[in-house]
Amino acid sequence: MTISPQEFLKKYGFDKEEEERDHSLRENALDHAKHLKRPHAGTPHDWEEWERYKREHPDEVEDEDES
Repeated sequence: MTISPQEFLKKYGFDKEEEERDHSLRENALDHAKHLKRPHAGTPHDWEEWERYKREHPDEVEDEDES
């Protein structure tokens, strides 16, 4: 008698579903907004806005990794 992979997982207690992260555009945008980092590209205006925001809200910006 063969057993399906799903039955095997259930039988031996591996069927507990872990909560999967939502990879929708909305979820990614919210995640990005919560973890502000230095932009990788953009227009000069984007960089000016970034520098201004960094000065005005230093506690909301994640540490930069400049090597």
